[in-house]
Amino acid sequence: MKKLKEGFLWGNSVSSMQTEGAWNEGGKGMSVYDIREATENSSDWKVATDSYHRYHEDFDYMQQLGMNCYRFQISWSRVNPKGDGEFNEEGIAFYDKFIDDLIARGIEPMICLYHFDMPLHLAETYNGFIDRRVVDAFVTYGKEMMKRFAHKVKYWITFNEQNIFSYSEGFRISGYLKGERTIEELYVISHHAMMAHTYLANHLHDVYPNCQIGGMLAYQEIYPATSLPEDVYMARKLDEFLNHNLLEAFNNGKYSPEIVAYMKNNGLDKMILEGDLEEIAKMKSDWIAFSYYASTTVNSQNVGMDSPVNFYMNEGKQDNPYLDATEWNWQIDPLGFRNILTKLYNRYQIPIFPIENGIGVIEEWDGVNEIQDDYRIKYHHDHFQAMKDAIFLDGVDVVGYLGWGLIDILSSQGDMRKRYGVVYVNRENHDLKDMRRIPKKSFWWMKKVIESNGEEMEMDIPVTI
Repeated sequence: MKKLKEGFLWGNSVSSMQTEGAWNEGGKGMSVYDIREATENSSDWKVATDSYHRYHEDFDYMQQLGMNCYRFQISWSRVNPKGDGEFNEEGIAFYDKFIDDLIARGIEPMICLYHFDMPLHLAETYNGFIDRRVVDAFVTYGKEMMKRFAHKVKYWITFNEQNIFSYSEGFRISGYLKGERTIEELYVISHHAMMAHTYLANHLHDVYPNCQIGGMLAYQEIYPATSLPEDVYMARKLDEFLNHNLLEAFNNGKYSPEIVAYMKNNGLDKMILEGDLEEIAKMKSDWIAFSYYASTTVNSQNVGMDSPVNFYMNEGKQDNPYLDATEWNWQIDPLGFRNILTKLYNRYQIPIFPIENGIGVIEEWDGVNEIQDDYRIKYHHDHFQAMKDAIFLDGVDVVGYLGWGLIDILSSQGDMRKRYGVVYVNRENHDLKDMRRIPKKSFWWMKKVIESNGEEMEMDIPVTI
């Protein structure tokens, strides 16, 4: 078995609202998540996994695993309660200590500036990123965080999964509270997010040349459902609109020609202001970051003739009969992971950085015995092997691998039943219990993988599981 390169980053990724809690402590302002109520199968966001008070425990487990990188999110409303008002020094001091405590454990911090938790004031006043004034507020916030932390934080991203602004889910994550959710509005939001990223990426490179930044996508490999040419065409078009349009801007300083033509032909380019494209043209990325969990297929026969490309998957998504799926019907496809790594490196020829990956499963702890999560070991083993194949067989330069929520956190929908961790957090959706952290079987397997830098990956489970 081969080791990965020296300095390979092994780590964990999270968001603030899924971990921190302390929603009304330390001078924090309200975000759009703070007004979301619990449901039968979801929690509210007020406590999460209480990492605001307990992060030292989590850092100790990451250090024990051998991790050397942690991607976390600064809560915009914790450091600037209104989003466009005065900065909150108590909130900034929290992250300053947080970062120092990572570094003291030999864990490289990586900052994400936005993971969907728009300050409530900006959502209610401006309807989120549909308003250019929110772009200005975000840039002000981002520059201040760089000023405070760039001397000790090398790795940065602006937006988690920025391409989600390009499809229907973009309304939910952008602070958009009211409106008709038109395709025109979606293109405004997507372009505004790109301008916010552009200004901050260019600023970081100009002012803090020792730091690195890249754009990040949620990359779901979409296959044609059949060999019907229309299915193949639609899968390719989705890849261009949802992935490569942003990647072209991140890496080559311009939107994809196909999307530019689509925007012009459909009157979707009116929000591009004088100077925007020139600013994008200055942009570069130090690596391409992405999340990957699953693949799916698209069936063109189920998509209406007048449906915008960005909404194809609302109608055309179809399960792949050749793949197994999780309880949440996320289809497990390690080869899709390798394919993304290789095709991105072939096309853009800059390092690739997968910063989210994992399997969400309903799990319960009996209070005594170790959770035997062989399925998680199998999932990570196969995805690590796919990554190593991309590196050693396909020649891909991979910066590191960051798993998602490797210490259990609330899911993106607030559901504590969906667990990604190699460490169990003892709480449920409506019963906070004692929040105790308990390593699962996969913890010890992943510790062996990381300590050997990817060389030792043997599983003590049947490979057919």
